[in-house]
Amino acid sequence: VQLQASGGGMVQAGESLRLSCKAIGTNFKVRTMTWHRQAPGNQRELVASISSQGETNYADSVKGRFTISRDNARRVLYLQMNSLKEEDTAVYYCSSPTGQGGHYWGQGTQVTVSS
Repeated sequence: VQLQASGGGMVQAGESLRLSCKAIGTNFKVRTMTWHRQAPGNQRELVASISSQGETNYADSVKGRFTISRDNARRVLYLQMNSLKEEDTAVYYCSSPTGQGGHYWGQGTQVTVSS
């Protein structure tokens, strides 16, 4: 399973970004997909998840601002991030549970939000 994330960048607080993650080598439509992030000095944290049925869950810190979605035909996972804050600055990773307690991870994409 290969996960290729893109779409990160540098924005000012209040602006938006959309992250994408292309999945290769997997039956994408049956997978739960997630976005995590890791800021310097912090542990990696779950940002949002979406099940194969389209059920979504979000960290409290991003509820109402971020939207996770998927395009099964294109095998792409998205994270729409609106009203970005400085504390959203992190490396964002797309991932998918292996089903054996671990995750497949993408390479990460940097998001930097300045005031």
